[in-house]
Amino acid sequence: MRPLALSLTLLLFASATTATQAEEIGSVDTVFKFIGPDHKIVVEAFDDPGVTGVTCFLSRARTGGLKGAFGLAEDKSEASIACRQVGPISIPKPIKPQEEIFSERTSLIFKRLRIVRMVDPKRHTLVYLTYSDRVIEGSPQNSVTAVAVDRAVTIPLR
Repeated sequence: MRPLALSLTLLLFASATTATQAEEIGSVDTVFKFIGPDHKIVVEAFDDPGVTGVTCFLSRARTGGLKGAFGLAEDKSEASIACRQVGPISIPKPIKPQEEIFSERTSLIFKRLRIVRMVDPKRHTLVYLTYSDRVIEGSPQNSVTAVAVDRAVTIPLR
């Protein structure tokens, strides 16, 4: 009974996500599957939860087939990110110099796609890094983008 309890605990832990939810903008099929959904590249958008006026656009692979249909597939680690100013930038509360702002599972238990916001105070810029990790090992696959903040806008750090 203990292995079952451990598996359920790991599953609940792995399925927890941050409050930020991505909105699917669109997708393109890359491989036709006779049974289940096709493999595809998905483009999603999410607003930075700590910085008003910044939206990040993320493209990544999503595995289809039967495993993909039932949430059992492991998506590839490759992802690309582009964050842009989409309105006036304001930072209502102090933000951390480095903070994970988005996380989503890309396999049943062990793998997650993460986005970390970093502050470069010298250049008055917000830097966004996306990468994939596993419980056992991380992935060197990553992508980075930056959003320059007008010098008239204060970047409050905590």
